[in-house]
Amino acid sequence: MKATCWMGPQKMQVREVPDPQILNKRDAIVKITSTAICGSDLHLYNGFLPMMEPGDIMGHEFMGEVVEVGSGVNNLKVGDRVVVPFPIACGNCNACQAGAYSICENSNPNAYVAEKLLGHAASGIFGYSHLTGGFAGGQAEFARVPYADVGPLKVPEGLTDEQVLFLSDILPTGYMGAEMCGIKPGDTVAVWGCGPVGQFAIASAYLLGAERVIAIDRFKYRLDMAREKAGAITINYEEVDSVPDVLKDLTAGRGPDHCIDAVGVEGHSHGVLYAHDRMKQVLRMQPDRPIALREAIFSCASGGTVSVIGVYAGLIDKFPMNAVMNRSLTIKTGQCHVHRYMKPLLERIQKGEIDPTFIITHRMPLDQAAEGYRIFNDKLEHCEKVVLKA
Repeated sequence: MKATCWMGPQKMQVREVPDPQILNKRDAIVKITSTAICGSDLHLYNGFLPMMEPGDIMGHEFMGEVVEVGSGVNNLKVGDRVVVPFPIACGNCNACQAGAYSICENSNPNAYVAEKLLGHAASGIFGYSHLTGGFAGGQAEFARVPYADVGPLKVPEGLTDEQVLFLSDILPTGYMGAEMCGIKPGDTVAVWGCGPVGQFAIASAYLLGAERVIAIDRFKYRLDMAREKAGAITINYEEVDSVPDVLKDLTAGRGPDHCIDAVGVEGHSHGVLYAHDRMKQVLRMQPDRPIALREAIFSCASGGTVSVIGVYAGLIDKFPMNAVMNRSLTIKTGQCHVHRYMKPLLERIQKGEIDPTFIITHRMPLDQAAEGYRIFNDKLEHCEKVVLKA
C-alpha cells in the first residue's frame, strides 16, 4: 500500500509499504477514505519531537471503511464506515474508566521510555513517534486500529467524510480546550493561535456560552477566518507592542476570564524574549518556544483559567509560576480524550450547531502528501487545513 513516511526533518515521502495485518483479536483494519495533516504533525515534520525513525508512517486524523475485524471485535463489521480517534485506548484501565482516554495505561508499548521523560506514560497515539508507541499512522491506504472495540465511531448515513473527519482529533481538542475553561455566560475568552485547533476552540467557546472570543495570530488569512467564520475579535500580534496590554484595553483592565493556548512548541513573537527562546532552542538548551503560554498567563484575569491544548515537547524556561500562584490562576491541559467527545459533537454536527468543514482550504490526493506538508508548514496559498484522499 501507499503511505506517507517520515524520512527525516522536513523530508516526507509517499512510499510503498507492507499492508497492515490483524495482530490481536481486538484489532480492525480500516481502508482509509479521508485523512488530514494536523498542526501537531508539523512538530514531527520539523524535528521538534523525539524518537522518530525513517520510514515511520504519519497521520493521526483518519477515517474509512472497515475491511477486516479481529475475533474480539463485536461492535464493528466489514463495511462499516468509521472515524478513528487519535489516542489508542484499551477501555479497561483506571484512566479509560474515568474517561481519560489519552492517558490510557495499557496502550503504549513504549511506556517505559515515556516514563523516563514524563514521569508517567500517556496513551499510544497513531503516527506520532515511538515515544507514543510507534504505531503506524493513517496517512496511508490502510491502517491497523488496535482496541477497535473501543475507539472507532460509526458514521451515520447522510454525512460526508469532511463533516466528520475532524472528530478524530481537532474538533474534540478545540472543544475540550474551551470546556476546561468552565465558561459561564458573559465570559470573555482569548485564544492564542488561529490554526485549525484554535478555530475550533473559538467556535466551541461560543457554543459553551462565551460572550466574546478574542483571537491572536499573525497571519491575515487565519485572522480573517477567525473573524468571518468563527466570530472572533482579532489581534495581529505583529501589529501591537504588547498583546497583554491590548487584552487589558478590551476588558476594562481585567484581562480575559479564560485563556486558551492553541499554539504550543513552535510559538512565534517579536522582541527580546522571543529572541532568547529561539536562541536557546537553536542551541538545544530547550525544545519549546513557550511565547503563547507566557502571554496567556500574564493576560488572564486573576482567578481565571489557562487552558493548554498546544503540544509541548519538553522543559521550558522562564515559566511565570509567581503569576500563576499569586493571582489564583488555574491551569488545565491534556491531550484530548477524544472518545469522550465524539458522540456529543457528532450530535452537534447533525443538528447544524457547527459545520467543521469551514477550516478546509486544500484537498489533495495521498500521492501529494509531501507537497501538502510543505504548503501547510510554510503557510503558502493561505493554507489552513489539508485533507488527503487515499
